[in-house]
Amino acid sequence: MSQELPFEPIPFIKGSFPQTVIGALPNIVRGPISHTKFILLSDKDHLALEVTTPKKWKKNDLTVVMVHGLCGSHNSPILIRLSKKLEAMNVRAIRLNLRGCGSGKGKARKMYHAGQSEDISEALEALHSETPDSPIVLIGFSLGGNIVLKLSAELSIRNLRLLKKVIAINPPVDLYSSIRLLAEPQNMFYEKFFIKLLKQDINFRYKIFPEFKKYVFPQKKFHFYDFDQIYTVKEYQFQNNIDFYKRSSSKFLIPAINFECKILFSEDDPIIKIQDFENFNMPDNVQLFTTKKGGHLGYLTMPGKAKSIYWVDNLILKWIFEK
Repeated sequence: MSQELPFEPIPFIKGSFPQTVIGALPNIVRGPISHTKFILLSDKDHLALEVTTPKKWKKNDLTVVMVHGLCGSHNSPILIRLSKKLEAMNVRAIRLNLRGCGSGKGKARKMYHAGQSEDISEALEALHSETPDSPIVLIGFSLGGNIVLKLSAELSIRNLRLLKKVIAINPPVDLYSSIRLLAEPQNMFYEKFFIKLLKQDINFRYKIFPEFKKYVFPQKKFHFYDFDQIYTVKEYQFQNNIDFYKRSSSKFLIPAINFECKILFSEDDPIIKIQDFENFNMPDNVQLFTTKKGGHLGYLTMPGKAKSIYWVDNLILKWIFEK
């Protein structure tokens, strides 16, 4: 059962497309000062974390770890905005780059995929071993949201208490459903954009890793389903596409999460259907919130006293500190 939140979009950008596209535009403000921390993974690849630590932060103060979405990085606009705001609130903000992204470009032979929760787990374990008294709030955006929900369930099943709470914003919890939505004509812009960036990323790896297995993509138009069939399934040794989508979708694991979890999505999100969240019972500690409008990670509203144009930033900060 979801709870609807009162979000009012900017009158002249009410639609899903402008909310999604304008919300993803780069910020004019510079990112916060950070240092890069590399995590050595079990398969010898590396993750790069951008760590912003306030001057007065202590080792038992709060840490917020944020995971970007598809083709994003630590430079994703919402991660930059929240890091700056958290720094001002004396919270350590860590922007975690998925494999090969951001400051980790060239540090990983494999590309990340939509269910690669084990990478985040290794990073959290490393952080916990260094500052065990710092409670961690984990936040995932879009594809990163699916990964952190999957991880939260896996940690709950293993009874590992690494997290204080988890927040997921517009997570595609049913990957097969989202893949099908992206292939629809009205979403062609998004699909073409992401596939172009993914192919560029793979071509970059060919140049710096001579041993990298060569994957040949057809020149004709193809969809995410085809990309996963050619690359993801073979690179990560899934049986087939359906096996990959089923094992990587958090939808089937969310009921196992046993600590505080909040999920937000918009009913006009172009790549997520409200039906993706139906037909399973969530425990009381997992709360689902919806808005009528907002697109995919948009949520642009009219600025006012004590609030910015970025409605979702205010909501996330409220959730982080909520008891």
